Amino acid sequence: MSGAKPSQQEFSDSDPEDTSEELTAVVCLESDLQDGQMMEVEVGHHSVLLTRTDGIYSALGNQCTHYGAPLSKGFISGNRVRCPWHGSCFNVLTGDLEEYPGIDCLPCHKVKIQNSKVYVSVNKKTLRQEKRIKGMGAAVPGVTHTILLLGGGAASLICAETLRQENFSGRIIMVSRDELLPYDKTRLSKVMNVESDSIVLRRMEFFHQSDIEVWLRKEALSVDTDKKTVTFDDGSIQSYDQLLISTGCRAKGLDVPGMKLDNVRMLETPEDARQIHAACLGCKVVLVGTSFVGMEVASYLIDKASSITVIGSSELPYQNTLGPEIGRLTMTILSEKNVRFYMNDNVTEVKGVDGKVKEVVLKSGKVIPADVLIVGIGIIPNSEFLRGSKIQMDAKNFVVADKYMQTSVPDVFCGGDLATFPLAMANNRLVNIGHWQMAQAHGRIAALNMLNKQTELNSVPFYWTVLLGKTIRYAGYGEGYTEIVMKGKFEDMKFLALYIKNDEVIAAASLNYDPAASAVAERFAARKVITKKEAQSDDLSWLQLS
Repeated sequence: MSGAKPSQQEFSDSDPEDTSEELTAVVCLESDLQDGQMMEVEVGHHSVLLTRTDGIYSALGNQCTHYGAPLSKGFISGNRVRCPWHGSCFNVLTGDLEEYPGIDCLPCHKVKIQNSKVYVSVNKKTLRQEKRIKGMGAAVPGVTHTILLLGGGAASLICAETLRQENFSGRIIMVSRDELLPYDKTRLSKVMNVESDSIVLRRMEFFHQSDIEVWLRKEALSVDTDKKTVTFDDGSIQSYDQLLISTGCRAKGLDVPGMKLDNVRMLETPEDARQIHAACLGCKVVLVGTSFVGMEVASYLIDKASSITVIGSSELPYQNTLGPEIGRLTMTILSEKNVRFYMNDNVTEVKGVDGKVKEVVLKSGKVIPADVLIVGIGIIPNSEFLRGSKIQMDAKNFVVADKYMQTSVPDVFCGGDLATFPLAMANNRLVNIGHWQMAQAHGRIAALNMLNKQTELNSVPFYWTVLLGKTIRYAGYGEGYTEIVMKGKFEDMKFLALYIKNDEVIAAASLNYDPAASAVAERFAARKVITKKEAQSDDLSWLQLS
């Protein structure tokens, strides 16, 4: 039951003289909710998620702690609810976070059954609190065990938090070359004039309270796994007992003449995003690369730049990931807003006047006027400092980790974009997946295994991309798919694409079809096969569509 409003509400605090600490309401009849169902109810104009599992009623905050999506519109399975927007999961009995990209837990409320009526009580003091930070331990004086986290991104942050949540009492040091505390990088290509303060995930006060040391503007130069030390660019050397390497990747530049000209931009930091925003206002923009980030940047700049031209080396955007149909749809959406595409082409030269970009020359011979050139053609792993160490890397210089996120060297772990790791839902095939939620999962798994709480990585990849306010959601790992089963229509801007390989669904992409992507992700997480026959069936009840 998704989003059903209760028919009846009785407020115990209707008396203005009532000084109780709780607000209580009858939210529904006991018979209104069956096992495995959920509904949104209201207690004092406050939205609450009511669930029933194995006869047990639970009441939680209804807003996902990530971006505030209504969880009542999501997908419930067993003891967990999955957000319809970005796939965060919460335990309905405890409110605890079980899957990212959210980082906080849900508040829980009291439930009482009396005379076949369901009562929910909300503490007035916490009425407006839509998030709950899980209890954290702290460092204990005299405990010298040191865990060093290289990189200031999602994997390091979640690793540090998980260590404290699991009551690790030693020293935690997070080292980042950034000037900023860990921040939400997914926002950079969607809201480019972003204020840094608005995307920071935790304030410095949080790190102080949790005894997590954060060293900013500092970069590792080398690792000695025999001596268990890391040397940094300021000449300092730090010893460790356990190490997480999550230094991520950087943007890959074009290897053509003219890349040193002013107004050639790449997107890596909030400062880059702001500079791109400012440089493009009223200007002719050429964007090289048709990745998710590239398409989001093009979408963002539509009402800001005077013209936008996209250069792609393939026939269609994200052809190998989402398939030709969604690539074609993306081109149509953007072309209708006067974005010009030159596909199956490459940049051979960037020409300038007075040190600034003036023209972009393509392999086809076309010459495109440009005031700004934005390059988004791929990534390079930040692993140079590991050369000469005993840590195994693959042919592309990504670090190889196992299902516990441990590298070839004991006590050295790796997570985030830098890691190549076995993906459980793809028969433990070694993959490299640069998704925000996956990096967070890596951090958690690394932390648990550092503490000898042996835990395998089982997360299902989930990501989203936003084009002109329309969000495409994706769950699974679709590489090698052989056909697509469609529900809905691309042209109606409402569809669910199910990617098939060996007669099984291996991934799904959706637009305006919630909570379908979350439903598919939950099936994958439970290791329940979705057959091609089931995908082709007209019975969609398993998707819990609202």
